[in-house]
Amino acid sequence: MLTIRPLGRDGSWGAKSYKEYILDDNGERIRLASGEYKSRKVYTVDWNDQNKAELWREGWANMLNRYLEQNGIDERVDHKSYERQGLDILPTVHMGVAASQMEKKGISTDKGNHNREVASMNSELRQTMARIKKQKSWLYAQPLVDAPSIIDTFGAAANSHNLNTNWQRIKNLQSSAKVLIFLSNNGISDFSQLMDKVTQLHSDFQDMSANIKKMERRINTLSTHLAQWEVYQKHNAVYKEYKSLPSKKQDGFYDKHEGEIQLYRDSKAYFDKVMNGRKELPIQEWQTEKKTLLSERFVLVEQYYKIKEDVRSVELLQRGAEKLIKEAASEIAPTKNREMVI
Repeated sequence: MLTIRPLGRDGSWGAKSYKEYILDDNGERIRLASGEYKSRKVYTVDWNDQNKAELWREGWANMLNRYLEQNGIDERVDHKSYERQGLDILPTVHMGVAASQMEKKGISTDKGNHNREVASMNSELRQTMARIKKQKSWLYAQPLVDAPSIIDTFGAAANSHNLNTNWQRIKNLQSSAKVLIFLSNNGISDFSQLMDKVTQLHSDFQDMSANIKKMERRINTLSTHLAQWEVYQKHNAVYKEYKSLPSKKQDGFYDKHEGEIQLYRDSKAYFDKVMNGRKELPIQEWQTEKKTLLSERFVLVEQYYKIKEDVRSVELLQRGAEKLIKEAASEIAPTKNREMVI
């Protein structure tokens, strides 16, 4: 938060604006029909200029990173968006003062709920990718010759838990059924085919993750467009009334409705940048596109949970294979020890 009034060296506040007369080509003031001279309001500081936000954020990031480095902390911050940084991460939305205050009081907000969902999805995507990479590394490290059969591996996986209660036994049967369905649906009968499946899972996950993130960014952009449109509509009447007043009355009206007028101007500046010369705002198109993307996102999320289920099945098979390998190693070890004694 920055004041829009200048601060004097003695700590006193200055005027936030002053009147500047507009001159003609001869350097003379221009008299209006009302008898007043044509003028404009000039702000004494530019701290409220939207274009300065990038400079403030960059300056804050640089200062914060300097102190992090001085205190031996490895983390760094970046004022640029994830997309500008080239990071494949779902972005959160700006909370704003009202939503932040409500969240601090324990009141859930739409923005807060959205950001929690994004944080959860980012965490899940990272964890699932790490699990797939771990499976690929493990599979590529296994010798294909004398590898346990898939049937033996499945049996070992099914019997790898201590089943002390009926609930544990039922849950184990459910997990075993899912693994069996996974093997059957994908035609997996040996470790080579399992390796191919994990490689495919890795590729499918990368494509799906990229699509979700691309879609989420577009949904956020459309949400911002529509939110700005609501602001534009809400304060349009006040701004029109302000512009319709004679210049001598505008200052008083502006002082009373400064917030509304500034919000309108900010939304108009936003659309001037977004539209890039086009005149008609495609509000209905944005609404339709957002609705379509939300439906498509649901399909992608379903795809994600299917991949996650397959990853779980591979992990159970991996656990069974590791159990068989460990048992085989323990049977060989005593024989070697006896040979050494002889």
